[in-house]
Amino acid sequence: MSYFYGLLNLPWWGYVIFTAVCVHITMSSITLYLHRHQAHSALSLHPAVAHFFRFWLWLTTGMKTNQWVAVHRKHHAFSDKEGDPHSPVVEGITKVLFEGAELYRKAKADPETIKKYSVGTPKDWIERHIYSAKFLRGKLGVVLMLFIDILLLGEPGIIVWAIQMIATPLFAAGGINGLGHYFGYRNFECADAATNITPFGFLVAGEELHNNHHAYPTSAKFSIKRWEFDIGWVYICILSFFGLAKVKHLPPKKQLLSDVKDVDIDAVKAVIVNRLQLISTYGRDVITPVFISERNNTLNSKKYRLFSRKMLRLIIRHKRLLKKHDIHLIEKALKLSHNLTLVCQYRERLQLIWEKTAKNNKELIVSLQGWCKDAEASGVDALVKFSHYIKRHRLVAKTH
Repeated sequence: MSYFYGLLNLPWWGYVIFTAVCVHITMSSITLYLHRHQAHSALSLHPAVAHFFRFWLWLTTGMKTNQWVAVHRKHHAFSDKEGDPHSPVVEGITKVLFEGAELYRKAKADPETIKKYSVGTPKDWIERHIYSAKFLRGKLGVVLMLFIDILLLGEPGIIVWAIQMIATPLFAAGGINGLGHYFGYRNFECADAATNITPFGFLVAGEELHNNHHAYPTSAKFSIKRWEFDIGWVYICILSFFGLAKVKHLPPKKQLLSDVKDVDIDAVKAVIVNRLQLISTYGRDVITPVFISERNNTLNSKKYRLFSRKMLRLIIRHKRLLKKHDIHLIEKALKLSHNLTLVCQYRERLQLIWEKTAKNNKELIVSLQGWCKDAEASGVDALVKFSHYIKRHRLVAKTH
């Protein structure tokens, strides 16, 4: 046996597979343990599974649970606003992509952030005396990983270790925190700029579906559409099958009743809980057809340029993400169309209803009934259909 190539003595492709598997375990540990389990309590994990993830992250990243969780919770509290530890909207995409790890280090060094946002993270003996020990500047785990890689793989293990060390800053700190708030598609118009980088969550174990996560942060499942795939959710299902995990929260599900004549409290509850899905549907089924109709009416006019696909995206986009120039363009387009102005006003009225969740149920019912009555009297076919759609809304009882 040649110890120069380690105890495993792998062929070249063996090193590739070994590295890919190790990095994927790290990404899966981040999303399942740190993110979904610890930061958001979306699922519970068997103590043995949770500790394996914690141990693996200590070896491959040196990250401390309380620090990661605190920084991430603060990110949600100030998402894409001043105070967000790593927002490309605030810091710029270049800085987050290439200096994401530095932004994380700066945020975790703030004792107030750790104290306020790390509630509920492990504080047991092994966390205090081993995983958070200051020996070797807190890098005991990653140094141990270096020796393990060299022992198993020989000199190529140094390269494998280096890849393991840069994977998290590259894919998570830079990629998800950067591209996940800059590039991609959006299923939901939340108040932050979170996007789904790709509908197929393989590389970073489902974290690619970042817009879905920001819409429903406490959900254990990140995929929403039928054509989206979250491999992290697959692992959760496997763990659940063996009794090693338990799902606590999922995105709300709706059912549509037939022959419903008016709004009741069950409809109000469904509308409030499903508000992000509802406003997304409103953009697709109300604003979009009205916009296309108005664009067709100005086909041979100089005004046609205002009714571009970009303009439609701006009108549907959450108003907090619009720039002054965008708002000016929208105002110019709305002045040319009574119906488009009307459906935008009805969207704002609808949003105001679920912002009144602190009010009593009777007032909420009256508000939604009034909205539906006015929508049906508007003469806009898309609004009439959407009013009937709202009345049919009900929540599906939880089964997990």
